[in-house]
Amino acid sequence: MSNPLPPDTHTWLGSADPDFMDLAIREIEAADPEAAVQRLKEAPGLVWVCSQRSFADLAEAWQADPPIFLRHICPIHQERRLAEGSLVELRLDGEMLAAIDPTLSFSVQTRLFGERNLKPFQVNETLAEQVIAAVGSPLQVKDPQQVISVVILAQPMGIRAWLGLSLAAQNLSNWAGGIHRFRRDPEQISRSEFKLLEAIQVFQIPLVPGGQALDLGAAPGGWSRILRLYGQQVTAVDPGDLHERLSQDPGICHHRLSAQAYLARGPGRFHLILNDMRMDGPASARLMVAFAPHLEPQGRAVMTLKLPHQHRLRVLRQSLEILGSAFPLVRARHLFHNRSEVTLYLQQGIPAPQSAVSTT
Repeated sequence: MSNPLPPDTHTWLGSADPDFMDLAIREIEAADPEAAVQRLKEAPGLVWVCSQRSFADLAEAWQADPPIFLRHICPIHQERRLAEGSLVELRLDGEMLAAIDPTLSFSVQTRLFGERNLKPFQVNETLAEQVIAAVGSPLQVKDPQQVISVVILAQPMGIRAWLGLSLAAQNLSNWAGGIHRFRRDPEQISRSEFKLLEAIQVFQIPLVPGGQALDLGAAPGGWSRILRLYGQQVTAVDPGDLHERLSQDPGICHHRLSAQAYLARGPGRFHLILNDMRMDGPASARLMVAFAPHLEPQGRAVMTLKLPHQHRLRVLRQSLEILGSAFPLVRARHLFHNRSEVTLYLQQGIPAPQSAVSTT
């Protein structure tokens, strides 16, 4: 009989944006001050960790209170040395196979770093076939319940492969490495659309058709377009022009004003307020506080907080403190499609996680 939970381990891999890896490591060390953290030169967005706390323990803590900069974690249950381009050595051992729950769907997620002759789909197919033959779990590539994570790293001394089994919910993201990929829409207006699409998925933002949404700094209209795809009635505020396709949409009302000038006119109430404006972090936070009275009682807000190259933590803390006067911070994440910014999801009436400030 298989074990419904993966075998425990204290070694694991963490992923973050290379430019924010120092902050991700701070989050790891805040959760476990005795952890040994090793940066991997051949994989700048990856760290190897040996914790005093088990992977399962850390995963449970971060499920309840997710880190901001650490995007993805996966355990290490096996380590293999591979010959160039060979999958012969890449098999799951008996302990990992026995830990796979046959009643839960699974997926194999492979990441490759460095020069090598393997392709991720080759690894995925090889291991998936082994699991199906030995265990019988149903393969489900999208939104699996359990994940076999594979990281293959080409180093000067040879090719190393790490394999681990976890419940998908333990990994912080259902996407390998926390890297969300979206297919480009022919109607796409701007790259920023990916940021909102990812935020909707990561934060599980409820968008009821017919909801009233306010898009501050809307031009050229990428976020407004996404909101319309979700059936929202959009008030777009920006002195600049929206894309010509949006000007014909009766579900978008464009006010050619700055956000401050629009606020002075006394806007109505909204279910959702968005802010992707290029503003100093504290100034953007004060603007959102000013708009807070115009949210419905259970209203939500999404904003990107621009972080300078220097004093990032100070700006983040200052901005969160300002926002705290009007909003409980539900979650904050440095998303895959963010650059030098984090995305904040704000909601009225829900207490903020303490570590949103303390671990950074």
